Amino acid sequence: MTQYRTGQLYGTGLPARMTPHEVRTHAFDPRRRGVDPDQVREFQARVADELTELHRQVRLLAQENDRLKRALRDWQTMHARECRPPNDGPW
Repeated sequence: MTQYRTGQLYGTGLPARMTPHEVRTHAFDPRRRGVDPDQVREFQARVADELTELHRQVRLLAQENDRLKRALRDWQTMHARECRPPNDGPW
Protein backbone atom coordinates (compact mmCIF):
# COMPACT_ATOMS: atom_id res chain seq x y z
CA MET A 1 0.00 0.00 0.00
CA THR A 2 1.09 3.54 -0.64
CA GLN A 3 0.18 6.65 1.28
CA TYR A 4 -1.13 10.03 0.29
CA ARG A 5 0.62 13.00 1.87
CA THR A 6 -2.18 13.05 4.44
CA GLY A 7 -1.08 9.60 5.58
CA GLN A 8 -4.20 7.92 4.19
CA LEU A 9 -3.59 4.61 2.39
CA TYR A 10 -4.65 3.91 -1.17
CA GLY A 11 -4.45 0.72 -3.15
CA THR A 12 -2.02 0.13 -5.99
CA GLY A 13 -3.83 -2.77 -7.63
CA LEU A 14 -0.96 -5.08 -6.70
CA PRO A 15 -1.41 -8.01 -4.34
CA ALA A 16 -0.85 -7.21 -0.67
CA ARG A 17 2.81 -7.31 0.24
CA MET A 18 4.23 -8.96 3.32
CA THR A 19 5.21 -6.41 5.93
CA PRO A 20 8.24 -6.53 8.22
CA HIS A 21 5.79 -6.57 11.12
CA GLU A 22 4.16 -9.74 9.76
CA VAL A 23 7.57 -11.41 9.47
CA ARG A 24 8.52 -10.43 13.00
CA THR A 25 5.23 -11.46 14.61
CA HIS A 26 4.37 -14.63 12.67
CA ALA A 27 3.62 -17.44 15.13
CA PHE A 28 4.25 -21.07 14.29
CA ASP A 29 2.37 -24.01 15.79
CA PRO A 30 4.27 -25.45 18.74
CA ARG A 31 5.67 -28.96 18.52
CA ARG A 32 7.22 -31.20 21.10
CA ARG A 33 10.72 -30.16 20.03
CA GLY A 34 10.05 -26.66 18.76
CA VAL A 35 8.19 -25.35 15.75
CA ASP A 36 6.95 -27.31 12.76
CA PRO A 37 9.91 -27.38 10.35
CA ASP A 38 7.61 -27.63 7.31
CA GLN A 39 5.83 -24.42 8.34
CA VAL A 40 9.16 -22.69 8.89
CA ARG A 41 10.41 -23.70 5.44
CA GLU A 42 7.12 -22.64 3.83
CA PHE A 43 7.30 -19.26 5.53
CA GLN A 44 10.95 -18.82 4.57
CA ALA A 45 10.06 -19.65 0.96
CA ARG A 46 7.33 -16.98 1.00
CA VAL A 47 9.76 -14.42 2.40
CA ALA A 48 12.41 -15.36 -0.16
CA ASP A 49 9.90 -15.14 -3.02
CA GLU A 50 8.71 -11.77 -1.79
CA LEU A 51 12.24 -10.42 -1.53
CA THR A 52 13.07 -11.76 -4.98
CA GLU A 53 10.11 -9.91 -6.47
CA LEU A 54 10.91 -6.72 -4.57
CA HIS A 55 14.52 -6.81 -5.75
CA ARG A 56 13.32 -7.32 -9.33
CA GLN A 57 10.99 -4.34 -9.05
CA VAL A 58 13.70 -2.15 -7.52
CA ARG A 59 16.06 -3.08 -10.36
CA LEU A 60 13.42 -2.29 -13.01
CA LEU A 61 12.51 1.01 -11.34
CA ALA A 62 16.17 2.01 -11.12
CA GLN A 63 16.57 1.30 -14.84
CA GLU A 64 13.46 3.33 -15.64
CA ASN A 65 14.69 6.16 -13.42
CA ASP A 66 18.03 6.23 -15.26
CA ARG A 67 16.24 6.23 -18.62
CA LEU A 68 14.02 9.14 -17.58
CA LYS A 69 16.98 11.12 -16.24
CA ARG A 70 18.84 10.66 -19.53
CA ALA A 71 15.75 11.68 -21.52
CA LEU A 72 15.26 14.79 -19.37
CA ARG A 73 18.93 15.73 -19.69
CA ASP A 74 18.74 15.32 -23.48
CA TRP A 75 15.54 17.39 -23.65
CA GLN A 76 17.06 20.14 -21.50
CA THR A 77 20.21 20.21 -23.65
CA MET A 78 18.17 20.44 -26.84
CA HIS A 79 15.97 23.25 -25.51
CA ALA A 80 18.81 25.16 -23.86
CA ARG A 81 20.26 25.80 -27.33
CA GLU A 82 16.97 27.33 -28.45
CA CYS A 83 16.61 29.68 -25.47
CA ARG A 84 16.94 33.36 -26.26
CA PRO A 85 18.87 35.61 -23.94
CA PRO A 86 16.62 37.83 -21.78
CA ASN A 87 15.83 41.23 -23.22
CA ASP A 88 17.30 44.38 -21.73
CA GLY A 89 13.90 45.87 -20.83
CA PRO A 90 12.73 46.80 -17.35
CA TRP A 91 10.84 43.51 -17.03
